[in-house]
Amino acid sequence: MSYSGGCSTCLETILSVVLPPLGVFFRYGFCSSEFVVSSALTALFYVPGIVYSVWVVILKTPPEPPGIDGERPYYILA
Repeated sequence: MSYSGGCSTCLETILSVVLPPLGVFFRYGFCSSEFVVSSALTALFYVPGIVYSVWVVILKTPPEPPGIDGERPYYILA
């Protein structure tokens, strides 16, 4: 996933409030621990799912793309 800034963060936040796992899915993808936790919290208790999803989307730093040498992402190497 790539981090593109303000507009995507706003859309992900709105989706995290309406349907919490969807906002997390757009940020981290389907096979991530954040998505699984958000889905479980939403299925069990809706409000904790919203709180967790908004926390993950807004406050948690976006995932960094992996680099070949561990320091630089792929898009910088080209």
